[in-house]
Amino acid sequence: MTTIGLIGSGNIGSTVARLAVDAGYDVVLSNSRGPETLGDLVDELGEHARAATAAEAAAAGDLVVVTVPLKAYQDVPVTPLAGKVVIDTNNYYPERDGHIAVLDAEETTTSELLQAHLPSSCVVKAFSNIYFEHLRVLARPAGSPERSALAIAADDADAKRTVAEFLDRIGYDSYDVGQLSEGWRYQRDTAAYAATYAGDSFEEARPAGADRLRELLAQAKRYSEM
Repeated sequence: MTTIGLIGSGNIGSTVARLAVDAGYDVVLSNSRGPETLGDLVDELGEHARAATAAEAAAAGDLVVVTVPLKAYQDVPVTPLAGKVVIDTNNYYPERDGHIAVLDAEETTTSELLQAHLPSSCVVKAFSNIYFEHLRVLARPAGSPERSALAIAADDADAKRTVAEFLDRIGYDSYDVGQLSEGWRYQRDTAAYAATYAGDSFEEARPAGADRLRELLAQAKRYSEM
């Protein structure tokens, strides 16, 4: 695996792209406004990055990261992602996305929505519970006592292994939360959400390993329980 496709190049997408390039990957970036708007980011990332349409990024990626607002998940191209592992970074914010009845009723989860939209792909939920600036600065080499763990969930074991290998290369351990249906355990407003990696102030980054993540995931409550 040498190329990471990014559908969405905002704060999380651009940060993942930077980490991937630093780890030796090629990246193909896209956004909703067109590849011509990504020139500055591509110039910053250097020769291992290029801009494309969402469909082109999907086709080019050996592993593809979908990092668009949830309200736009149905715009993610389906055909070029068939047979591929897709990382979903999404969270549900009704004030941004509008109300989605099945999520309000807790009948499904954000990543399960994307998986239903991409029936021939293997969706893995990751990067959804860490602030982009923390993601950028907390990467550490394997074996570092300050290495952080990121939660992953998926219905396919091989897909989880693929994502765990990617996380390892960009500087993170992975913690397997289980199937996609368990992704709610690190959605917004849970104990394992963004503050997991914050220090005394939110702006300060603090490493959080698997033990800390496990502890916070165990505290998760459904919205109906809050």
